[in-house]
This record gives sequence, C-alpha cells and structure tokens, in this order.
Amino acid sequence: MSIADNISRVEDRIAAACARANRDPAAVALVGISKQKSAADIILAIESGLQHIGENRVEEGMSKIPEVMAAAAGAVTWHMVGHVQSRKAKHVVKLFDYVQSVDSLRLAGRLSRLAVEAERELDVLLEINVSGEASKYGFRGYNWYRDAAVMDRLLEAQREISALPSLRTRGLMTMAPLGADEATNRQVFADLYGLREELQSAAGAGLPVLSMGMTDDFELAIEEGATMVRVGRAIFGDRA
Repeated sequence: MSIADNISRVEDRIAAACARANRDPAAVALVGISKQKSAADIILAIESGLQHIGENRVEEGMSKIPEVMAAAAGAVTWHMVGHVQSRKAKHVVKLFDYVQSVDSLRLAGRLSRLAVEAERELDVLLEINVSGEASKYGFRGYNWYRDAAVMDRLLEAQREISALPSLRTRGLMTMAPLGADEATNRQVFADLYGLREELQSAAGAGLPVLSMGMTDDFELAIEEGATMVRVGRAIFGDRA
C-alpha cells in the first residue's frame, strides 16, 4: 500500500469512529507522525493531502523540515510531539508551529521567551500524565477527579501558561499505556476529556484541542472525544 492509500484508509477509519460517536469527521485533525521516516516520505504524505506532520525528536526536525518545506507542494503545520529539553527549545521555536508536549512551567516559560524574541506565536498543548506511569512525562493528572490537590495544581499551571506571551494554549495531550487493554485505554481518554471539561469550567477559558490516540488506539480516542490523533505506522509503515 502506498502512503496515499494509507492516508485514505486512516481517514476512512476516522470517519467510521466519528459515525459511531455521532461526531463530524471534520472535527478530528490527523497528524502524521514521521519519526524515523525520510523527507521524501513526508513530501509524499503532504502531496497526498496530509496537512499536519509531527516529529518526536528535535534533531530529526532540524534535518528534515527545511528539506521538506523547500520541496513540498502544499501547506503543512509542524507539530513537536516528543519531550523537549530546555536547551533545544530554541530549535523548536524556529521550526515548529505547534508544541504538543509542554510538560512543565519551566519549559513553557522558555518557549514563551524565545517566541517573543523570534516575534512569532506558538500553539501549545499541556501534556498530561493521566495513566500515572512513572516513565511518562507530563503534568500529573492521575486520579485528578479524586485528588483536589492534583486538580488545583493543574488549574494553576493552565492559568500561568495561558498568561504567557506568544503562546496560545489550545488544549491537552496524553498518551495511553502501551500494550494496555481497550478498557484501560478508553478510561485514560475519558479521563482527559473530563479533565478538559473541568479546566474549561474552572478557568473560564476554552481548551478546544484534545490530542489523544495513536495507531493502535485512535479510534477509541475519537469515540471518547479526541479532536486530534497522532498516527505514524498506519500512514508511513513500520519503523526500523
């Protein structure tokens, strides 16, 4: 199957998941995750209609984005979806339009200062560790509905980051546990949706984007309210 065929199949799966949830497929953005894939593959994806491309590593973005932008026919929004070290934030601000992995106030402040200096704005998502796994980055969001202190910290972080110049806080991002069963993943997605509703209500500010769901679970995520899904293997094939 070609990359164009793969994109079409993923879009069909998105539409089917939206139909089950009585949602409009146009309300779900597809981000193609091009980790370990070539600039040529990304160009093919963009020319096949993909408008959002995500990278996990800053170094890969530095090597591929200029090449893709010089050759691709079609508009594209670049998403940083992996962990960002503070020392690499300057490259993120230069190359990416969207940072989905803002996982600390420190990182948000650094991105804000650099974006102000660069005279540009970044869309950002707060990465929330809903599953409680120690190996995951993100603001602690496990059992937010049972622990008032957790909710208070999340609300304060959302307020502080939303007030930073040159950052547009658009919503939340999470990852379900790898290899978990359907019920576990569905609960993680439902928890993030519920957290978004609580934060919007408490802060009086809109958080329209919920980025959740990858190749193995994006349909579940859509059924639980995802507005953005991050799909790599189902578009670009297996990684080395």
